[in-house]
Amino acid sequence: MDRDYRLFATAIERGSLSAAGRELGLSPAAASKRLAAMETRLGARLIHRTTRRLTPTEAGRGFYEAVRTILAAADAAEAQVAGRAARPSGTLRISAPTSFGRLHVAPTLPAFLDAYPAVQVELLLDDGFTDLMADRIDVAVRIAPAPASAGLAARLLAPNHRLLCAAPAYLDRNGAPAGLRDLAGHRLLAASNQTPWRLERAGVQRLVEVASYVATNSSEVVRALALAGVGIALRSTWDVGAELANGALVRVLPDWQGATDVGIYALHAHDPLPAAVTAFVDHLGDRFAPVPPWDLTPPARSSIDA
Repeated sequence: MDRDYRLFATAIERGSLSAAGRELGLSPAAASKRLAAMETRLGARLIHRTTRRLTPTEAGRGFYEAVRTILAAADAAEAQVAGRAARPSGTLRISAPTSFGRLHVAPTLPAFLDAYPAVQVELLLDDGFTDLMADRIDVAVRIAPAPASAGLAARLLAPNHRLLCAAPAYLDRNGAPAGLRDLAGHRLLAASNQTPWRLERAGVQRLVEVASYVATNSSEVVRALALAGVGIALRSTWDVGAELANGALVRVLPDWQGATDVGIYALHAHDPLPAAVTAFVDHLGDRFAPVPPWDLTPPARSSIDA
């Protein structure tokens, strides 16, 4: 039964039954026969098979989580009996938002790989919310309200501070808004998946509808346009902390900020976890706590100082 469980779990993780069979020393025909026999024994289809990819059924998703827990516990027990500590190894697939991954996940990888040379990292950057199981993701970095996903654990890596900001040149030409209502008379910039703006001040929340002056699905385009003096944007300090510090951007309506329920999280399966997952989540946590590096330097000034 252990071999059948490993075949099923490996097939889900590799996205291919034949690849799982090769890894476990089985021919494609033998692997297919073993999986079919397990499905018959359980009375449920576990995997959807297509010519392009292999994905778990609804029953297969739940079964995979249970099997992964069983196999991890068995491996840990064997390692303990054998007197060896579990060292991080194998392939680690990481998903992160495009800008955050480029700016703050990728730069942490050299130190991680130096510490754990037996780990092979795949870093996938995508601004959509990936399906960890379907895409075989071990750790997903997400910037969102506290995730509530069945079968997944979430660790808060850092708060996500979001501020209204604009280039001094834009404010020199158009003046600074004195209140939220004044935003309607300004050029606002937002990616299509980042509206409306949820703003807070002293516990009061407001929604601001935004018709972006330039329509785009790219957060990086919004950042570039704000720096070029095109309009006002709501940006995270991890994205524009340096520009706020050197004056390339200044805060607008500094009493207001983005909703504080949004954080930067690492999502992964529940314990027991592969050692590489635990090591990487701890690695990020150590670098982003107690204060993330992008929040160490205070903004130079705000529009009310200009």
